[in-house]
Amino acid sequence: MTCLVVDDDPVARALVESFVARHPDLTLAATCADAIEAVAVLARQRAAGEPIELAFLDVEMPEMSGLELAEALGAGPARPQVVLITSKADYAREAFDVEATDYLVKPPTYGRFVKAAERALARAEAPATAASGADDPNTLFVKADGRLVRLDLREVAWIEAQKDYALFHTDAREYLVHATMKALEDRLPADFARVHRSYLVRVDRIGDVEDSSLVVGRKMIPVGATYRAALLDRLNTL
Repeated sequence: MTCLVVDDDPVARALVESFVARHPDLTLAATCADAIEAVAVLARQRAAGEPIELAFLDVEMPEMSGLELAEALGAGPARPQVVLITSKADYAREAFDVEATDYLVKPPTYGRFVKAAERALARAEAPATAASGADDPNTLFVKADGRLVRLDLREVAWIEAQKDYALFHTDAREYLVHATMKALEDRLPADFARVHRSYLVRVDRIGDVEDSSLVVGRKMIPVGATYRAALLDRLNTL
């Protein structure tokens, strides 16, 4: 992958440059001391038919921050992947919002850099992988942690609304995905049922059902009055 390193700190910039040079699957196309210069480099590389594929962006830069630059990159296949570099460890939500592949806390170690690079390389190959599993009703590719994640829906116990996001709960971990409950309700297979305006559950994971709640594992989930009749119709009851 062709890379761009943008950081106003020459020492930090040189460190990431050395990491790129050491990685066998990365090629350093250019380095910049600020985001304004980076915009010109990105445009020039794209016009030359050699677009930047991966940009390492310092978050805190004068005039234009790395977050602002990442947001300005827009969308589409020509958009480079972004790895944010920051002196603070609390940029996870901001990184997610600008669809960053990963973010590194200064000073990054080479091992942590490699992990970010491998995520970017895997994400670049994800569309082909996603196409190969597109017909599997138990597979859903979700954009989580700044990358496409293959999710086995049989492992999802319930999904909970979090404003403009949805939190997928599996036995192993949780995935925060930018999606509405209505969009998920339309996309998920019939194994899932809407039981509340804020909850979707996998029907075969439901335990006890009471008047206004149900149990999935150890989780008590509310049942909305408008969803109760449809839910009971789905269950095999005597």
